[in-house]
Parts: sequence; structure tokens; C-alpha cells
Amino acid sequence: MLTIARLTGDEMRARLDDLARLRIAVFRAWPYLYKGTMEHEREYLPRYAEARTGTLVVARDGEKIVGASTALGLDEESDYVRTPFEKAGMDLAQIFYFGESVLLPEYRGQGVGVRFFEEREAAARAHGYREAAFCGVVRPDDHPARPADYVPLDAFWARRGYAKRPDLVATF
Repeated sequence: MLTIARLTGDEMRARLDDLARLRIAVFRAWPYLYKGTMEHEREYLPRYAEARTGTLVVARDGEKIVGASTALGLDEESDYVRTPFEKAGMDLAQIFYFGESVLLPEYRGQGVGVRFFEEREAAARAHGYREAAFCGVVRPDDHPARPADYVPLDAFWARRGYAKRPDLVATF
């Protein structure tokens, strides 16, 4: 049975290596194609635990973390993420940014993705943010690594009330 919990501060800091391992495992696949290292992850991830609004939602199967999702205020996010919103004249102090969501394949289709959104949306409200945003990976439809059975998450996001904004593009 899966359990979902929202972590902050020291609780989050204690689970960052678990998040790092999940990111490396899940992001190797399409559409991310990310070849991460623990060294890079240990430099990148602490910012969530250090941020005033940093949030980590974990999915556990027993004691094992099998999924995780991050968030923080866009006003605390990196420049490369903030820049498109700033150029569009948006108030970063009103937008909560949803970082990654990673879930091992064998646990998908059980409602964990919905819970990740619900928990991050609750964190946004708790911190006083009015809006939420996230980035999705954009790759060409004819990319040679694209699996034939790939189903984009656009419909899932739309059911949650999110819409694509082609005018807001960040480069990672």
C-alpha cells in the first residue's frame, strides 16, 4: 500500500539522496533523456530544503520511497526558470513552481500523480501563492528516441486545470 507525505526542512533534507536516486533512474527515460550523477544531484537538490517554501512530496511503499515531487515559490527558483515569467510581466511572488515529479514505472496508474498535484497545490495555498506553474519537456514528435507507445501527459495536466503556455519557455 502506498502512502503519500509532504516533507519540509530537515525531514526533506534527510530524503534528498532518495530523491536524487529516483531522478537519476526515472529521468534516464523518454522524454527526459537525462544522465544525472549523484554529485550533480547533491549540488542541485538542497535548494529545495533551504528555500522558505521548499516542498517535497514522497510516495512510499512501506519504508521505500518510490516516487517524489518538488515545489517552491517561483520567486525562490533559479534564474533560468524565472526569466520567461519575468519577461511576460508576471508577479513571481504569486506563482508556486512545481519542480519534478518522478515515480517508478511499476507504481504509475494508481493516482499518485494526482496526489502529487494535490499536495503541491495545498503547499502553494499554505504559503499564500495564488497560481501554480511547471515546465514540461518539449521534444520533437519525430525524435529518434521517442518510444512508439509514448503517451504525453498533456491530457492529465489539462484534467488538473493546467494549460500549455507556448509563450513561456525555459531552457534547461
